[in-house]
Amino acid sequence: MKKLLSLMLALALCLSAMIVPALAESDLAVAVVVAGTLGDRGFYDSSVEGLNQLVGDHGVASKVFECKEDASLYESSLYDAADTCNVVIAVGWQFWDYLATACAEYPEVKFIFIDNGLDGVGDNLMSIIYAQNEGSFLVGYIAAKLSKTGKIGVVGGEDAATINDFIVGYEAGAKYANPDVVVERQYAQTYEDPAKGKECALALYDGGCDIVFAVAGKTGEGVFEAAAETGNYAIGVDSDQKYINPDVILCSMVKQVGKSIYDVVADLDGKYQPGKIWTADMETGYIDVAYGTDDMVQQVSPELKAEVEALKAKIISGEIEVPTALN
Repeated sequence: MKKLLSLMLALALCLSAMIVPALAESDLAVAVVVAGTLGDRGFYDSSVEGLNQLVGDHGVASKVFECKEDASLYESSLYDAADTCNVVIAVGWQFWDYLATACAEYPEVKFIFIDNGLDGVGDNLMSIIYAQNEGSFLVGYIAAKLSKTGKIGVVGGEDAATINDFIVGYEAGAKYANPDVVVERQYAQTYEDPAKGKECALALYDGGCDIVFAVAGKTGEGVFEAAAETGNYAIGVDSDQKYINPDVILCSMVKQVGKSIYDVVADLDGKYQPGKIWTADMETGYIDVAYGTDDMVQQVSPELKAEVEALKAKIISGEIEVPTALN
């Protein structure tokens, strides 16, 4: 019996030695390189939240690089990250011109391009793009349903394809709710300046808009300030931002950048697809609409939330095809 127990114990020890964590600090170092700066409580912060979860759950080593919208830092930051990490996540369209060279220079490093898709760039780059137009359709529907003036607006960080993908979805959802609704837009030409966002939003509110969608990173915080000062409403973006000011933020278009990063890196053998462009859409669960927590004031009624859920099902099934500004 003792011999049998000893044999079983030895076998168990052998098996336990074979069962190692999928990610270990000694095996994996992950860098997130953001084109702008942290503190936007949305897009960039979400990417780092995904990285921090990887650290907490799997003990990976981590580094974060902020480029602060300084074009001279985009390429050098990618290289600095690749020098010390074996997974590099580039967050922002600004890295478009530099990733091909970086991938060639560091063939052993796994690169992930967030929010843009690059084809044919070696076998060590995966791109993740997001169907933000689908989630924007839902918040556009909400805005048109709740607007008392029949006029709503949007502040974009810049006149670019990804931002316009939000906007065309927002407009389509609004028109689906009310064909007569007027949708106006302003471009701040920056993602880092709340004062400029406030200026743009005030122009929209002064022009009769009573709800404005903020699609401008940190600049969008100025939209929330303008909404509070004028007694109007706003809609958040990328993360559930209602907590910033529950009294004026109706809901948020959620784009789960952090979760997509976490899911791919936590399962590199299964989910990392070099050479591929992966679309995180509403069907995958990475795109949605959020209303804050139950203890926050809820301007969106349960009935309207139910309508939104029905629309979501129609988008997932293909019954509703949301227009896009992406190729």
